[in-house]
This record gives sequence, structure tokens and C-alpha cells, in this order.
Amino acid sequence: MRFTYAETMTDPSYFIPLAQAAEAAGYTSMAVADSIAYPRDSDATYPYTPDGSRDFLEDKPFIEAFVLSAAMAAATTTLRFTPFVLKLPIRPPVLVAKQAASVAVLSDNRFGLGVGISPWPDDFEIMDVPFAKRGARMDECVDIVRGLTAGGYFEYHGTVYDLPPIKINPVPTEPIPILVGGHSDPALRRAAERGDGWMHAGGDPGELDRLLVKLDALRAEYGTRKDFEVHVISLDGFTVDGVKRLEDKGVTDVIVGFRYPYTREQDTESLDTKIANLSRFAEKVIARTAS
Repeated sequence: MRFTYAETMTDPSYFIPLAQAAEAAGYTSMAVADSIAYPRDSDATYPYTPDGSRDFLEDKPFIEAFVLSAAMAAATTTLRFTPFVLKLPIRPPVLVAKQAASVAVLSDNRFGLGVGISPWPDDFEIMDVPFAKRGARMDECVDIVRGLTAGGYFEYHGTVYDLPPIKINPVPTEPIPILVGGHSDPALRRAAERGDGWMHAGGDPGELDRLLVKLDALRAEYGTRKDFEVHVISLDGFTVDGVKRLEDKGVTDVIVGFRYPYTREQDTESLDTKIANLSRFAEKVIARTAS
């Protein structure tokens, strides 16, 4: 089992020392949150909070995901970085391919690209991208990012994007894993059909089991690669026995954090407290599952 440390909406100066501490403690990767802007007026809801509220975002700091990944990669040597998740279809896919390839090259292949569809029409509006046909747009974005980051000339002729033969340089020496996030049936199908893995956003344990069953069926349908990654948030991830249960269900990566981020209040934990929390977990769980 691999372990990913998640921290977000905290003092930006904490991220580099947290990445260094997570690397020293034995984590495989660190999740990087994505948010571009927060509208003053909106009636949209958030699917991953109990009441659909997204007030937790008000005045919270977000460093752009590629910039933060590159900064933390420059201060570490083994830790991987994965946006969790990048709102892919609101962005130009050629630019995303260039950004992802650049971070992967500079980090010596320590970058995985977690992607998803934003649940908020506002994100599409502020980026001047149609909200309609966002699923098709997402599919084509994945295809374009994968094609361009593989190297060589790549052309694409879809229903949304039409690209002449182009290439970017440099590209990483290993493929960038594209991990698809989301709990809907289309998201699971997209992960199985197009992705190198799936990223779970948390929630009821019973729902996770149902999602994993669906995902397994879709992977069988599409003949998904055997090294497919399954990243989950689960209370089982906080005990050695629970980690074993997750392994038995086909989970490859556990995402852990040590505070509830969906609150209106600002994060007041100190850097020392955060490092102590991630280190304590590493001693009690990571070290014991590795032995």
C-alpha cells in the first residue's frame, strides 16, 4: 500500500516543509488541491459536503496546482505530487499538457495528473468555456494531454477540439499517470476506459464499496491495465488492519489528512502540529504496513 498526505487551504509557507516532512516520514505522495477563483454570487452546490455548501472556500489560500507541485518537487527528491483533482475541462488541454510535462520533467517523473470535471458551472463561466457537453470535452482533454505528453507529433480531430500535428518538448521519460476523479457512473467509466487510475473523494464507507464494485466491473469491460491505481479516502486507512481490508478490495493508495478542511474558519493549526500529526501516522501505520 502507498500513502498520500493531503493538506489544503492552509498557510502557503507550510507546503514545502510539509512536503519535506512527508517524504522523510515515508509517504509516497502528496495531494495538491485545485481552485482558480471563488464567485461572490452563486447558487451552485458542492457534492462532497453534507449540506452542499461551499462557504468553506471563502478567503482560503490556493496556490495554483502546477506551480505548487513544481515548488515542492524542487525541495524534495522522492515524494510524488498529484493534483486532487485538476478541473481539466475548464482549461485548454494543450496548455495543461505543457504544464504537466514540464513538472514531470523537472521532478524526474514524480508527477501524476489527477483530473475531474468541476461540479460548478461558475468555473466554466469564468474561464469562458461552455458548461454543455462537458463530459465530451473532458474525454477529449484526457486524450490530448496523454497524446502530447507521450512525445512526438500528435494530432487530434474530435467533436470539441481539432488539432493539427503538433508536439511539445521536453516530455518526461515515463508516461504521466492520468487519474480520473469522481463518483458518478460517467466518471467511473471514464476512469476505466481512459485513465490509469481512479481517485475517490471520500464519503460513506458503504458507498465506497459500491463504487469499487462498479469500477471493477467497468475495468473488466474495458480490459483496464493491471497496474491501474485506486486512490481512496477511508477511515480504514488509519489502522493497520483497515489498510489490509482496503488492500483486499484492490486499493493501491490511501489518501490521509489530519483535519476536516470543509469549515468556514481559517486553519489555525501550527506547522509543528501538522508535522507531528503526519509523523505520528507514519510511525503507527506506514511503518507497520511496510514491515
